[in-house]
Amino acid sequence: MTVHSFHVGNLRCFTLEGGRQKLDGGAMFGVVPKALWSKRIPPDERNRIPLALRCLLVEHPDGLVLIDTGLGNKEDAKFMDIYGVENAGIGGGTRLEDALREIGYQPEEIRWVINTHLHFDHAGGNTKAVGREDGKASGESSEPPAIELTFPNATYVVQKGDLEFAQHTNERTRASYIPHNWEAVTRAGKWRCLEGDEEILPGIWSHKTPGHVPHHQSILVQDRGETALFLADVMPTAAHLPLPWIMGYDLEPLRTLESKRAIMARAAVEGWRLVFEHDPTVAYGRATMDGKQTALQDVVTV
Repeated sequence: MTVHSFHVGNLRCFTLEGGRQKLDGGAMFGVVPKALWSKRIPPDERNRIPLALRCLLVEHPDGLVLIDTGLGNKEDAKFMDIYGVENAGIGGGTRLEDALREIGYQPEEIRWVINTHLHFDHAGGNTKAVGREDGKASGESSEPPAIELTFPNATYVVQKGDLEFAQHTNERTRASYIPHNWEAVTRAGKWRCLEGDEEILPGIWSHKTPGHVPHHQSILVQDRGETALFLADVMPTAAHLPLPWIMGYDLEPLRTLESKRAIMARAAVEGWRLVFEHDPTVAYGRATMDGKQTALQDVVTV
């Protein structure tokens, strides 16, 4: 199933399955031994583990809100093989666009796109290559494809610091921050840049969770005493619930640790629903305490 729905108060939310990618299991779990993490998510013959490209849609009185946009359709065949991407949709689009249509919406109806950060697997679907036949990779043509906004009527929201960070990369960061995922947004003047924790719309808050990158944000959805948190890469899978289970990809892992600690101090006590962007099977679950450890109940799987 590509869509699951739940309510946060009066706000209806949908998890949208935008496809899959595969990343190195060791990199995904950092210092955690393979003997432990491989029991949770078994790797393939290239030591890669399957990861979802899950996004969240919120039906909001101020318009449809899409949190993160998957990987998009602009990368070439080599890229798709390295990262094990499976996200091709109908007519050259992506599975994210297909999932939107499954619940009766078109990309043109999205009014707000919130990027947790601008890595290619979170912001790649911000823009699209147009005029491409279904399944044709960008590297298969001598002419570079035209790049357009996937959601032309949306305001795109990101932390100001992350946009600046994306525009000034180094040898460690440039492979993840790919300019064609946001340059068209800049040219169109479509950015709303945040500085720290802000209420983006009534009941939808940015919550800075640095560590993976310096200006990473998770997104809180709150209404009538209920809360859901779209975690993004502060906890990419349910296997990352233990505090020390932190990705090797994180630029500042000790800051990730503190971000996780702060989330867990509230989530289990207040019964937050945690939405996992990359877990291949667990879409979301409600945080609870199991002794001294945070656990999940009411788990919804795909």
